[in-house]
Amino acid sequence: MTLLMGLDLGTSGVKILVADADGEVLATNTEEYPLYQPEVGWSEQDPADWWAATLDGIEAVLEDPAVDPEDVEALGLTGQMHGSVFLDDEGEVLRPAILWNDTRTSAQCDEIEERVGEDRIIELASNPPFEGFTAPKILWVQEHEPERYDQTETILLPKDFIRYKLTEAFATDVSDASGTLLLDVGERDWSPEILDELDISRDLLPEVYESPEVTGAITDAVAERTGLPADTPVVAGAGDNAAGAVGSGVVGDGDVWGSIGTSGVIFVATDDERTDPEGRVHTFCHAVPDTWHVMGVMLSAGGAFSWFSDTLGGPEDVVADQLGKDAFEVLTDEAATVDPGSEGLIFLPYLNGERTPHRDADARGAFFGLSTRHDKSHVVRSVLEGVTYGLRDSFRIVRDDLGVDTGQLKAAGGGAKSPLWKQIQADIFDAEILTPNVDEGPAYGSALLAGVGADVYDSVADATEQAVDIVDSVEPIDQHTRVYDEYYEIYESLYPALEDCFAANSAAIESAQDILDEA
Repeated sequence: MTLLMGLDLGTSGVKILVADADGEVLATNTEEYPLYQPEVGWSEQDPADWWAATLDGIEAVLEDPAVDPEDVEALGLTGQMHGSVFLDDEGEVLRPAILWNDTRTSAQCDEIEERVGEDRIIELASNPPFEGFTAPKILWVQEHEPERYDQTETILLPKDFIRYKLTEAFATDVSDASGTLLLDVGERDWSPEILDELDISRDLLPEVYESPEVTGAITDAVAERTGLPADTPVVAGAGDNAAGAVGSGVVGDGDVWGSIGTSGVIFVATDDERTDPEGRVHTFCHAVPDTWHVMGVMLSAGGAFSWFSDTLGGPEDVVADQLGKDAFEVLTDEAATVDPGSEGLIFLPYLNGERTPHRDADARGAFFGLSTRHDKSHVVRSVLEGVTYGLRDSFRIVRDDLGVDTGQLKAAGGGAKSPLWKQIQADIFDAEILTPNVDEGPAYGSALLAGVGADVYDSVADATEQAVDIVDSVEPIDQHTRVYDEYYEIYESLYPALEDCFAANSAAIESAQDILDEA
């Protein structure tokens, strides 16, 4: 039997799965590790924790009775994007990895725009600078830890550190490298111009490969420790969103993947590079060779619902325990009793600032239109609708402003598990919502990429055709779509109306704290 392994190095843990060539998942295992926040806005992890968890995870999944280690043909890698791992000339880690959700680099983002040029950086990297991207992290280490930077011989993304430990090879893939702000996304290689302007040596960066290409093989030491056969090929893999899209079959021009996890993603595959000159959505290389994807990311999607449930969902927790259900299901059952539009109650999902289409760390959540007619069921539904309006922002930019001919949307994450939320998505997007047969996330997509690299499949499209099926579809309801179109216009108008208030509120919070600290 032909088996394929996928490894997803997430923020909370590493997930490893084994699937057969037909796409059936035979075994999975997740090993967790800690997150460190030594200062406000900082987010770091110890790569040694990643590596220890990876070894334990591979060993555990290969011990599953359904898996014969000798049948594993190849391994694919994916994981959290944008992080930075600094290695010395012995391949030893110099400092904790700075993660995607670390916000210490605002000054470095401004510096990148000044040194490269605000428009030029978008022309080359297809994205504006964000605190989460890798390039500002490198500048921060240059400026704040110059001795460590001088010792640096190699800079790797998180999953690529695991590749190095598995294979002793330094490599990355085009999709993950797109999130560094150092890649010429159109040329699919490091940008000499950006590197020169930022004084970053090309020698510090690994070679860039297309996602299904083989980049190395499992070493004897790793084989002895884990049970994975030596010389098992390891393919380049992909960033987590690109791998997740592959795992859902989003590989052709105009295919759309919508993921509602803690954050929310609208991911659209394109055959050519489409860049938003305003930088509202991201353009990255896709895991499918010689293609790209346009992506909008909102910071609080499923996270907004979790906030509501944790803060105000106490009674539903009790009911859920009594009924043997999840509190999410009880709350959405309540929301289903309310008509589309929540009788004019509109939720702004900017609980932790926003990324697409508003690059605004000061933006905050709000309920608009609240009246005495509204009860908890209206509020719950308005949260589901507000998150979906936020995702429609990305959908609209890609479809209307960039001219991508989008079709059905394949759903993943928490938003794919709720019949009500899928119907709301269909109605607000005015698009059919499809649910794939496997929802194992990026690890599944990385396993399919491994299969392409090992010649189990002829191409990424062939892999998804064989492995990915659709098990459910939801059509938009015309009357609901017309209702939501009206409310979406109001939703769109609220951020511009409140933008100055958001900034003033942040300033007032800081001022109030200073005043209180004087007491």
